[in-house]
Amino acid sequence: MSSAVDTYIERSHDRFLQELKAFLSIPSVSTLPDHKPDVERACGFVAERLRAAGIENVERIPTAGHPLVYGEWLKAPGKPTVLCYGHYDVQPPDPLGEWITPPFEPTLRNGNLYARGAADDKGQMYIHVKAAETLLTTQGRLPVNVKFLIEGEEEVGGRAVDRYVAENPAKLRSDVALVSDTEMFAPGLPTLCIGLRGMVYTELIASGAAQDLHSGIFGGAAPNPLLGLARIISQLISPEYRVQIPGFYDDVAAPSPEEKESWARLPFDEAEFLREKVGSPALVGQQGFGVLERLWARPTLEVHGIVGGFMGEGAKTVIPAKASAKVSMRLVPRQDPQKILAAFQKEVERLTPRGLRVEVKALSTAQPVLLSPSDPFIQAGAQALRETFQRPTVYVRGGGSIPIVARIRESLGIPVVLMGFGLPDDRLHSPNEKFHLPNFFAGIRAVTRFWENLSEG
Repeated sequence: MSSAVDTYIERSHDRFLQELKAFLSIPSVSTLPDHKPDVERACGFVAERLRAAGIENVERIPTAGHPLVYGEWLKAPGKPTVLCYGHYDVQPPDPLGEWITPPFEPTLRNGNLYARGAADDKGQMYIHVKAAETLLTTQGRLPVNVKFLIEGEEEVGGRAVDRYVAENPAKLRSDVALVSDTEMFAPGLPTLCIGLRGMVYTELIASGAAQDLHSGIFGGAAPNPLLGLARIISQLISPEYRVQIPGFYDDVAAPSPEEKESWARLPFDEAEFLREKVGSPALVGQQGFGVLERLWARPTLEVHGIVGGFMGEGAKTVIPAKASAKVSMRLVPRQDPQKILAAFQKEVERLTPRGLRVEVKALSTAQPVLLSPSDPFIQAGAQALRETFQRPTVYVRGGGSIPIVARIRESLGIPVVLMGFGLPDDRLHSPNEKFHLPNFFAGIRAVTRFWENLSEG
């Protein structure tokens, strides 16, 4: 890496930080209609900063939901083209009372920048923008061709960007995609994620009587949707945390012995994980598998919320007419989301108690992804991280889902380098989300080096 790059990043430290704070101050919560103007404002911020960095042909792309931002710099003939993906929308900040400082008033404490979206994904996405600015300012050009595609609906399923990628393969044609929306396994340990679990996210809507009923007058005769949902959910997963849906495990691909051995060498302490990351009396999960394998390579079923009936203070003896539950399944390589969804719907229908009707709504799906660490583009990323952090790069999987990764691989036929700079304690989707600020600046260095490595072949 040239000294000019390092010098520019160091001299721009305060300005980069202030820009990032301004970005994080925009409450671009994509799931809440009241924040639509804020989402539009965040979209405008991204487009403006891309243009200021020197990216050309920047455009705001309308969709049925929130807009996309596209930009490009294509003046490196004969060199690879990198598609940089990120998202500018964020999760709701609730519960607000648990934040030490307000979620949209970015605050620096102990080297960490606290704000909603700091690590997921505004801070990480902004690394790509600043890497482009750094090289264009110091070198007058980029070592590779670069395209940016940044969305505003990742936190609500990413349907618009999924459709756009599927319908625009020529415009987005690239050799590799770069996504910074994952984390390092430990502080200072350069990490590439080579696997992501897929997802089936559903809502169960149970209906019983035509209207809410008095439990004293109708209890014992009228069906109760809340009880019905509880009975269904309790039969979907065993006390040993094995999912009971017929055929659920039929296509699960186990990790190789070599991959499991590499996980065993990672600096992972189960007791510390329980104490510092989870905070419950004990860990749970399917028996016969280690914690990392359960998190990365085993499918799961989780319940995220149950709503129905009277939820206020005091008592109201009502049998609700309707109730709903949010249920998701994380999937692993070779599991087909549509096949799992069909099996889930069939099992819910079988388990539905007499007197109730239960509709299964599919809210979103995502394919599982597994990449090869021997891919030359992933090797170039590993080298860039090793040169930046001065330690060998480790390979991990992620328990979460990034639906666009599978779409890019399917529609564009290119590898995806998941080069994340978050940390395990960044509290994504939780109060007091943070981003370790040194990782922001190290990330800029790593991305510039990654592009240089690709240019050098």
